[in-house]
Amino acid sequence: MIQLQTILSIAAPELAAYRSMKQQRDHFARRIFVAEGEKVVRRLLASSLTVVSALLAEEWFPELEPLLRARSEIIQVFIAPKSELEKLTGFHLYQGVLAIAQIPGAISLEQVLKNFARPLLLAAVDGLTNSENLGVLVRNCAAFGVQVLLVGERTAHPYIRRAVRNSMGTLFQLPLVESTCLADTLRELRRGGVRCVAAHPHTNQSTLTEADLKNDCCLVFGSEGLGVSLAVLAACDQAVAIPMPATVDSLNVSSAAAVFLYEAARQRGRM
Repeated sequence: MIQLQTILSIAAPELAAYRSMKQQRDHFARRIFVAEGEKVVRRLLASSLTVVSALLAEEWFPELEPLLRARSEIIQVFIAPKSELEKLTGFHLYQGVLAIAQIPGAISLEQVLKNFARPLLLAAVDGLTNSENLGVLVRNCAAFGVQVLLVGERTAHPYIRRAVRNSMGTLFQLPLVESTCLADTLRELRRGGVRCVAAHPHTNQSTLTEADLKNDCCLVFGSEGLGVSLAVLAACDQAVAIPMPATVDSLNVSSAAAVFLYEAARQRGRM
């Protein structure tokens, strides 16, 4: 069900969440996020998440109207020329398709261990602050069958606008565990029988081709500059490196995640 409204003034109070898109603290305080772009908004409208509103350039409404009307909740739909939308948001819009939805609640580690199908394939992120890389990592998780993403206390939130955009909306199908201490969370996973494997380029322990990823495991990825922190590394069972020539120091974290997750999926007969 929709409530259609043509924008008469970009100062209208009901548009406040779109005017504050660069001030995401307010969004997180209200547990809302912004979806940007046609594919991302389409995947949002096809998801189980609660949609609050949509902000569309005039030409996009006929395209998205069937999906909007098929939703059970009441969605405010604001229509305006793309030039007016850019004045409202304060930056260039490639397509002029935006929506606001509620951030879903995180799940508990107990739920993961009790309710998810075995063998578990989990991923964890430690200190990853680049939202674009985080979004691509989320897309890799969706592509290779990760069931749950564990978000460390020093990591950017996956529902930051740029992370959502770079995930191409695949985030909407990936449950999150939001950890207040990732090292403690990993130790709890290990007590539950889940092997924790750190993706760490500077290790002599073993290479990815030697690692056994067929059984319950959590692959742990660190920040772009520092990698996995010492505390988190100590909480893992094993540190594993991608075999590379000595002339290459490391891969971008999202690229490394794709390699690790592909290998896990391959060992499990999914590839």
